[in-house]
Amino acid sequence: MGTGGELAPETSDERLMLAFQAGDARAFEALMRKHRAPVFNFILRFVGQRARAEDVLQETWLKVVRSAREYTPKARFTTWLYTIARNLCVDSTRKESYRQTTSLEAPVGGTDGDEGRPLGEGLPDSGASPERGAHNARLRPLLERALAGLPEEQREVFVLREYSGIPFKEIAEVTGVSENTVKSRMRYALEGLRRRLGELGVDGDLSEDGRTVAG
Repeated sequence: MGTGGELAPETSDERLMLAFQAGDARAFEALMRKHRAPVFNFILRFVGQRARAEDVLQETWLKVVRSAREYTPKARFTTWLYTIARNLCVDSTRKESYRQTTSLEAPVGGTDGDEGRPLGEGLPDSGASPERGAHNARLRPLLERALAGLPEEQREVFVLREYSGIPFKEIAEVTGVSENTVKSRMRYALEGLRRRLGELGVDGDLSEDGRTVAG
């Protein structure tokens, strides 16, 4: 933020939220257009089931609307938004007596007996580090499968950083742990993904930004 209570030019999300708080519905629509896909990516990878993810996404935006009057631009809007989404994900997971009934790699039911594509292949691809080229297109389902096998705390850090583009400092605020802990979880996530991809027969490695490079 700038001086005198004004928001700096880069804080457009915060200005939009304040505009919505003042009654501008178009500002809320702009926020939804910008953040819907990456937030859904995060939620789907957290809960592992598309139907639950869609419900949590709807609950997230309803919570944004209901909490609009409480919003203050003390932190970035994305920190506030992803904290809401994460808390709802945790609540949804706790309410389920079973988890991962339909995992990211399980087929989605199709029509006329067609099992359909793996759920991971249907994810919106608008993250900070999108897969590129034929190699990564082939690898993506394997990466999703490996990602689904990570411990929850590692997976959420990886998804927030690599798919939603959230800085480590913000991830620490969203998850309620220190920045060093976030970075440690990211390192473990990368190590786990490398190991699982190797077990799946992928000859390659993960760079520090989560993308794969051919071996």
